[in-house]
Amino acid sequence: MKSEFSIAIKQLAAEKNLPPEVVYQAMEAALVSAYKKDTDLGGNVAVRIDRDSGDHHVYLERTVVQDVADDKIEIGLPEARKRKADVMPGDVLRDEVHPSQAGRIAAQTAKQVVLQRLREAEREMVFEEFSNREGDIVSGVVQRAEGNHLVIDLGKTEAIFPAAEQVRNEHYRVGQRLKLYLLEVHRSIRGPQLVLSRTHKNLLRRLFELEVPEIYRGVVEIKSIAREAGFRSKVAVAARQEGVHPDTEHRERAEQRAD
Repeated sequence: MKSEFSIAIKQLAAEKNLPPEVVYQAMEAALVSAYKKDTDLGGNVAVRIDRDSGDHHVYLERTVVQDVADDKIEIGLPEARKRKADVMPGDVLRDEVHPSQAGRIAAQTAKQVVLQRLREAEREMVFEEFSNREGDIVSGVVQRAEGNHLVIDLGKTEAIFPAAEQVRNEHYRVGQRLKLYLLEVHRSIRGPQLVLSRTHKNLLRRLFELEVPEIYRGVVEIKSIAREAGFRSKVAVAARQEGVHPDTEHRERAEQRAD
């Protein structure tokens, strides 16, 4: 039967949109930090949380070596083989220990580490999701203005819509929903940095692929695009199958969506 602790972990994981295992690992890392800070444990400390009961166990890990240089983190091969006959150099032996309570300071340390690890995990998941969508169209809502650029809410994260990537004759307002081209995704100190564009010619390319079935299926190929964002666009296409011609109605609709 699942413990209240395990249920709480799964609820936290659901709220943060993270796999439960990520939260468990963050908790284990937090407890390691707490025990190292506020107990006399030395060496390599490891913590394992039972996924069913919620109980946690503390271990000291030592690596099996031929010649011991530091007995806090190493154990000699002869001694190790008294405990486990088939052990080999490089293997790790665990000894469960029962340290005193970490205390209030350690608990606070654990909480801080958990929150930090959760933030890191969330940022990494956002980066992985959107880095795979770089060069694609995303939909977002204008959140606010910061100087000359706009901040766009993409649901799971915010993105920057720089002035240089905005269409000159378009007027944006807070709460307005836009289709934008995901120009760039990179890591920064504050987390994933996403840059959006409404002027990039590939915005038109991706809209054509969405609006014109023949282009989406590869029957018609876009050869080149010349675009003056907000004013006019020219698209050179070629049919890859005899008897197929670009659909004018779909082409005009794609251009209107972009410009």
